[in-house]
Amino acid sequence: MEGNSAVNDGGAGRVAPRKRADARRNERTLLDAAAAVFVTSGVEAPVRDIAARAGVGVATIYRHFPTRADLIIAVYRHQVEACAEAGPALLESAANPYDALRRWIDQFVDFLVTKHGLAAVLQSDNAGFDALHTYFLDRLVPVCTHLLDAAAAAGEIRTDVNALELMRGVGNLCIGADNDPRYDARRMVALLIAGLRPQP
Repeated sequence: MEGNSAVNDGGAGRVAPRKRADARRNERTLLDAAAAVFVTSGVEAPVRDIAARAGVGVATIYRHFPTRADLIIAVYRHQVEACAEAGPALLESAANPYDALRRWIDQFVDFLVTKHGLAAVLQSDNAGFDALHTYFLDRLVPVCTHLLDAAAAAGEIRTDVNALELMRGVGNLCIGADNDPRYDARRMVALLIAGLRPQP
Protein backbone atom coordinates (compact mmCIF):
# COMPACT_ATOMS: atom_id res chain seq x y z
CA MET A 1 0.00 0.00 0.00
CA GLU A 2 2.81 2.38 0.88
CA GLY A 3 4.40 1.74 -2.51
CA ASN A 4 1.15 2.55 -4.30
CA SER A 5 0.74 5.70 -2.26
CA ALA A 6 4.21 6.87 -3.24
CA VAL A 7 3.51 6.23 -6.90
CA ASN A 8 0.22 8.14 -6.72
CA ASP A 9 1.85 11.06 -4.93
CA GLY A 10 4.59 11.11 -7.51
CA GLY A 11 2.01 11.20 -10.29
CA ALA A 12 0.23 14.10 -8.62
CA GLY A 13 3.54 15.91 -8.30
CA ARG A 14 4.10 15.59 -12.01
CA VAL A 15 0.59 16.68 -12.95
CA ALA A 16 0.49 19.85 -10.81
CA PRO A 17 3.40 21.67 -12.53
CA ARG A 18 1.94 20.71 -15.92
CA LYS A 19 -1.42 22.19 -14.92
CA ARG A 20 0.27 25.38 -13.74
CA ALA A 21 2.21 25.62 -17.01
CA ASP A 22 -1.01 25.10 -18.99
CA ALA A 23 -2.75 27.80 -16.95
CA ARG A 24 0.10 30.24 -17.62
CA ARG A 25 -0.02 29.45 -21.35
CA ASN A 26 -3.79 29.96 -21.40
CA GLU A 27 -3.45 33.29 -19.62
CA ARG A 28 -0.75 34.43 -22.07
CA THR A 29 -3.07 33.52 -24.96
CA LEU A 30 -5.87 35.61 -23.42
CA LEU A 31 -3.56 38.57 -22.82
CA ASP A 32 -2.12 38.45 -26.35
CA ALA A 33 -5.66 38.38 -27.73
CA ALA A 34 -6.77 41.27 -25.50
CA ALA A 35 -3.73 43.37 -26.47
CA ALA A 36 -4.44 42.85 -30.17
CA VAL A 37 -8.11 43.76 -29.76
CA PHE A 38 -7.25 46.83 -27.68
CA VAL A 39 -4.92 48.09 -30.43
CA THR A 40 -7.56 47.75 -33.14
CA SER A 41 -10.76 48.49 -31.21
CA GLY A 42 -9.77 50.27 -27.98
CA VAL A 43 -9.99 49.18 -24.36
CA GLU A 44 -13.78 49.31 -24.40
CA ALA A 45 -13.97 46.56 -27.02
CA PRO A 46 -16.55 43.87 -26.21
CA VAL A 47 -15.18 41.00 -24.15
CA ARG A 48 -16.75 38.61 -26.67
CA ASP A 49 -14.31 39.95 -29.31
CA ILE A 50 -11.36 39.11 -27.06
CA ALA A 51 -12.81 35.68 -26.29
CA ALA A 52 -13.34 34.96 -29.99
CA ARG A 53 -9.78 35.94 -30.86
CA ALA A 54 -8.42 33.78 -28.03
CA GLY A 55 -10.68 30.86 -28.98
CA VAL A 56 -12.35 30.65 -25.56
CA GLY A 57 -15.72 31.41 -24.02
CA VAL A 58 -16.56 34.77 -22.46
CA ALA A 59 -16.87 33.07 -19.05
CA THR A 60 -13.19 32.06 -19.30
CA ILE A 61 -12.17 35.72 -19.65
CA TYR A 62 -14.19 36.70 -16.59
CA ARG A 63 -12.83 33.77 -14.60
CA HIS A 64 -9.28 35.04 -15.14
CA PHE A 65 -10.10 38.77 -15.05
CA PRO A 66 -13.30 39.60 -13.13
CA THR A 67 -13.30 43.30 -14.17
CA ARG A 68 -12.17 45.22 -17.22
CA ALA A 69 -9.64 47.08 -15.06
CA ASP A 70 -8.13 43.72 -14.05
CA LEU A 71 -7.77 42.81 -17.72
CA ILE A 72 -6.26 46.17 -18.71
CA ILE A 73 -3.69 46.03 -15.91
CA ALA A 74 -2.80 42.44 -16.82
CA VAL A 75 -2.38 43.32 -20.52
CA TYR A 76 -0.11 46.26 -19.64
CA ARG A 77 2.06 44.15 -17.32
CA HIS A 78 2.16 41.30 -19.84
CA GLN A 79 3.42 43.61 -22.56
CA VAL A 80 6.00 45.18 -20.26
CA GLU A 81 7.30 41.71 -19.34
CA ALA A 82 7.51 40.63 -22.99
CA CYS A 83 9.49 43.77 -23.80
CA ALA A 84 11.77 43.27 -20.79
CA GLU A 85 12.47 39.63 -21.64
CA ALA A 86 13.23 40.50 -25.26
CA GLY A 87 16.32 42.55 -24.40
CA PRO A 88 18.63 39.74 -23.22
CA ALA A 89 17.25 37.39 -25.88
CA LEU A 90 18.06 39.87 -28.64
CA LEU A 91 21.59 40.38 -27.32
CA GLU A 92 22.07 36.62 -27.62
CA SER A 93 20.60 36.26 -31.11
CA ALA A 94 21.36 39.53 -32.94
CA ALA A 95 24.37 40.00 -35.19
CA ASN A 96 25.74 42.73 -32.91
CA PRO A 97 24.65 44.85 -29.91
CA TYR A 98 23.54 47.77 -32.10
CA ASP A 99 21.23 45.46 -34.06
CA ALA A 100 19.88 44.08 -30.77
CA LEU A 101 19.20 47.64 -29.58
CA ARG A 102 17.51 48.59 -32.86
CA ARG A 103 15.29 45.51 -32.78
CA TRP A 104 14.42 46.06 -29.12
CA ILE A 105 13.43 49.65 -29.84
CA ASP A 106 11.13 48.31 -32.60
CA GLN A 107 9.44 46.10 -30.01
CA PHE A 108 9.28 49.01 -27.57
CA VAL A 109 7.48 51.03 -30.26
CA ASP A 110 4.96 48.19 -30.63
CA PHE A 111 4.40 48.32 -26.88
CA LEU A 112 3.93 52.10 -26.94
CA VAL A 113 1.21 51.82 -29.55
CA THR A 114 -0.76 49.65 -27.13
CA LYS A 115 0.17 51.87 -24.18
CA HIS A 116 -1.16 54.95 -25.92
CA GLY A 117 -4.35 53.05 -26.61
CA LEU A 118 -4.65 52.56 -22.85
CA ALA A 119 -3.67 56.14 -21.98
CA ALA A 120 -7.13 57.46 -21.17
CA VAL A 121 -8.07 54.63 -18.87
CA LEU A 122 -4.64 54.63 -17.19
CA GLN A 123 -5.29 58.24 -16.18
CA SER A 124 -8.43 57.26 -14.29
CA ASP A 125 -8.56 57.18 -10.50
CA ASN A 126 -8.55 53.39 -10.30
CA ALA A 127 -6.05 52.52 -7.58
CA GLY A 128 -4.80 49.53 -9.56
CA PHE A 129 -3.33 51.81 -12.22
CA ASP A 130 -1.25 53.92 -9.82
CA ALA A 131 1.80 51.66 -9.70
CA LEU A 132 1.94 50.83 -13.42
CA HIS A 133 4.17 53.72 -14.49
CA THR A 134 6.74 52.90 -11.81
CA TYR A 135 6.56 49.23 -12.77
CA PHE A 136 7.12 50.18 -16.43
CA LEU A 137 10.24 52.19 -15.59
CA ASP A 138 11.60 49.66 -13.10
CA ARG A 139 11.39 46.85 -15.65
CA LEU A 140 12.36 48.56 -18.91
CA VAL A 141 14.95 51.22 -18.06
CA PRO A 142 17.51 48.60 -16.88
CA VAL A 143 16.93 46.55 -20.04
CA CYS A 144 17.48 49.57 -22.28
CA THR A 145 20.54 50.55 -20.21
CA HIS A 146 22.04 47.08 -20.69
CA LEU A 147 21.50 47.24 -24.46
CA LEU A 148 23.00 50.74 -24.67
CA ASP A 149 26.01 49.72 -22.56
CA ALA A 150 26.65 46.68 -24.77
CA ALA A 151 26.44 48.74 -27.96
CA ALA A 152 28.66 51.49 -26.50
CA ALA A 153 31.25 48.95 -25.30
CA ALA A 154 31.36 47.56 -28.83
CA GLY A 155 32.00 51.06 -30.21
CA GLU A 156 28.72 50.97 -32.16
CA ILE A 157 27.03 53.97 -30.53
CA ARG A 158 28.13 57.08 -28.68
CA THR A 159 28.75 56.68 -24.96
CA ASP A 160 26.67 59.56 -23.60
CA VAL A 161 23.21 58.09 -24.21
CA ASN A 162 20.89 57.82 -21.21
CA ALA A 163 18.27 55.04 -21.32
CA LEU A 164 15.45 57.04 -19.77
CA GLU A 165 16.07 59.99 -22.11
CA LEU A 166 16.11 57.68 -25.13
CA MET A 167 12.89 55.93 -24.08
CA ARG A 168 11.19 59.28 -23.52
CA GLY A 169 12.38 60.46 -26.93
CA VAL A 170 11.00 57.35 -28.60
CA GLY A 171 7.74 57.78 -26.71
CA ASN A 172 7.39 61.39 -27.83
CA LEU A 173 7.99 60.38 -31.45
CA CYS A 174 5.25 57.75 -31.18
CA ILE A 175 2.61 60.18 -29.93
CA GLY A 176 2.10 61.76 -33.37
CA ALA A 177 0.90 58.45 -34.81
CA ASP A 178 -2.32 58.72 -32.78
CA ASN A 179 -3.67 61.74 -34.66
CA ASP A 180 -2.23 61.57 -38.19
CA PRO A 181 -2.31 58.38 -40.28
CA ARG A 182 0.34 59.89 -42.57
CA TYR A 183 2.80 60.18 -39.70
CA ASP A 184 5.37 57.35 -39.75
CA ALA A 185 6.56 56.94 -36.17
CA ARG A 186 8.79 54.01 -37.08
CA ARG A 187 10.70 56.07 -39.63
CA MET A 188 11.23 58.87 -37.11
CA VAL A 189 12.38 56.43 -34.44
CA ALA A 190 14.74 54.78 -36.95
CA LEU A 191 16.30 58.20 -37.64
CA LEU A 192 16.71 58.73 -33.90
CA ILE A 193 18.44 55.36 -33.44
CA ALA A 194 20.68 55.99 -36.46
CA GLY A 195 21.70 59.23 -34.74
CA LEU A 196 23.19 57.22 -31.86
CA ARG A 197 26.07 56.16 -34.09
CA PRO A 198 29.42 57.71 -33.07
CA GLN A 199 30.49 60.78 -35.00
CA PRO A 200 33.38 60.09 -37.44
